[in-house]
Amino acid sequence: MIIKITLVILFFALMVGVGLYSRRQAGSVEGFVLGGRSVGPWLTAFAYGTSYFSAVVFVGYAGQFGWKYGLSSTWIGVGNAIIGSLLAWLVLGRRTKLMTQHINSCTMPDFFGTRYRSVRLRVVASIIAFVFLIPYTAGVYKGISTLFEMGFGIPYEYCVVLMAVLTAVYVILGGYKATAINDFIQGIIMLFGIVVVIFAVLNTQGGLCAAVEKLAAIPSDDDVSVNGCFAALFGPDPWNLLGVIVLTSLGTWGLPQMVGKFYSITDENAIKRGTVISTAFALIVSGGCYFLGGFGRLFGMPPVLANGKLDFDAIVPSMLETLPDALIALVVLLVLSASMSTLASLVLTSSSTMTLDIIYRDKKSESDEVVDGEIDDMVSERIEKRKVIVMRTLIVFFIALSLLIALNPPTFIAQLMGISWGALAGAFLAPFALGLYWKGVTNPSVWACFVWGVGITVFNMLAGNPINPINCGAIAMLGGFVVVPVVSLLTPALPREKVDAIFECYKK
Repeated sequence: MIIKITLVILFFALMVGVGLYSRRQAGSVEGFVLGGRSVGPWLTAFAYGTSYFSAVVFVGYAGQFGWKYGLSSTWIGVGNAIIGSLLAWLVLGRRTKLMTQHINSCTMPDFFGTRYRSVRLRVVASIIAFVFLIPYTAGVYKGISTLFEMGFGIPYEYCVVLMAVLTAVYVILGGYKATAINDFIQGIIMLFGIVVVIFAVLNTQGGLCAAVEKLAAIPSDDDVSVNGCFAALFGPDPWNLLGVIVLTSLGTWGLPQMVGKFYSITDENAIKRGTVISTAFALIVSGGCYFLGGFGRLFGMPPVLANGKLDFDAIVPSMLETLPDALIALVVLLVLSASMSTLASLVLTSSSTMTLDIIYRDKKSESDEVVDGEIDDMVSERIEKRKVIVMRTLIVFFIALSLLIALNPPTFIAQLMGISWGALAGAFLAPFALGLYWKGVTNPSVWACFVWGVGITVFNMLAGNPINPINCGAIAMLGGFVVVPVVSLLTPALPREKVDAIFECYKK
């Protein structure tokens, strides 16, 4: 316990120290939200990866999908690396960096408002982002607290509050730059931690070969006379597995906190290096998490909840309980790193979009206060400081809201993720990605996609999830690529000269 407490205290002190170090660069809006658009490839790649993978993956998804699909759940990690990282950087990275810088956009809702010439689109996109990032944040809290409770015996409620306070401190102090530096440190811990934990857990089963043999001997849930499905290449349910891969991989393309990483990177050369780094990070961390979760059935049945369902969130903690104390401490740091980096990204994204896209959406330039250049600079500086103060205040508000959900969470972490990712990526993915490449995307098509993505997710939730939330999220995302082109072809195009001026950034 002394080892665990010492390591965690050092970890927290380092995170807060980075926040103090970075606070000088967080005085302006661009500095607080984007790190001055001068964040290098290593920091950006690690920030992307650590925001991608949190306790939701390590505890919730790895446990639940490892139990359902066995070793084939590793394909989810491979999909995250290839689709969610490699292709995301190749397809979105350069164009996002150039266009958002050209139109002076700091957030995804601001992109929609400027690219499609609509203040209303900007406001509605901001509301969607704020509302549906809250359950995602609550899911992260739940995941980290489950592991923290196991490692330290601290009640869940205290763990949740502690994580919220510490994340708020360093994000409020240092903004995006503090988040990016801490993400790099946390990413190194995650890389080292997942490799060590996999070896340690497999060692308790006699090694890799013995563990696979034991897994192959477990009968199918549907037919007890059939063995080997949980050690098979594509597992017992390939189609539902594909739905999970689509949601968790393609979904990152439409999440504001993920796409925002491309806004801040230094230049195109940095994007090329970041692509390689991010893909390798995802393959090790995500692939490792799902590979580990695939052996969950070797550690006995998980507890049964009051509603009669298995407690999937308890599977990974049960796999780790027999590890030595020093390794438990490493696991706690691993999950802390994964979760706090994601939390920081979520709260920063939410506060910035509310501030810049709703509260100050019409106040980018207060020319009516300008008398001469000197006063203009003074007014501009005052507005910048005011915006940063509002963002810091909203960070506290956002954390408080997500805490309320985290203290009274739904049954599974995966439910929170499915709802959040389905609504956000279902609404944003198609109009954002197509808007970077195709001049023909129209304003009504973006509205239609917003209605489609949020509508199908919320309707499914209110109807009691007749479609699995994971599959519903995948349908919402893919359906957007039908909705946007069809509606665009049937509705009036945006002014040609305005669209051409936006796309001029790619000719430079």
